[in-house]
Amino acid sequence: MRELTTSIVIESTPEAVWEILMDFETYPEWNPFVTMISGHAAVGERLVVTLQNPGGKKMNVSPTVTAAERDRRFSWLGRLGVKGLFDGHHHFQIEPITDGSVRFTQNEDFNGILVPFVWKTLDSKTRAGFAAMNTALKERVEAR
Repeated sequence: MRELTTSIVIESTPEAVWEILMDFETYPEWNPFVTMISGHAAVGERLVVTLQNPGGKKMNVSPTVTAAERDRRFSWLGRLGVKGLFDGHHHFQIEPITDGSVRFTQNEDFNGILVPFVWKTLDSKTRAGFAAMNTALKERVEAR
C-alpha cells in the first residue's frame, strides 16, 4: 500500500467546511482537482467524479461511498478494472483544532499491482491536485 496525505488549516467551523464539501453542484466553480461530482453522499452509493491533476487530462471515475459522517469525514473507494489491479480509497477529514479552526486532511490509500508502476506520477501530480483543492476549499470557506 502507498499513501498520499495533504492537510491545511481553515479558519472556520467543521459545519461550514462540510457544507462546501458536500455541495457537489458548485465544484466546477471552485475545485481545480475534483472538477465535477454527482451522486448522493451516502454509504454504498456510487458517485460520478471527474478528476484533473494540475496540467493533466481529465479522468472520470465511479467510486462507491464508504463513509459520510456529517462535519467529520467523507470517503470513497474507486477501482480501475477488477479488485487488486488499482484501488484508491480517498478520504476527506475535518478535524476541529483548539483555536476555532479546523484541519482539513485529504488522503488516499493506493493498493494493487499497478501502483508501483504509477507511483511517481501519483506522488507528484496527484499530490499537487490534493494541495490545489485544499487551498481552493480554504479560500472558498474563509470568503463566506
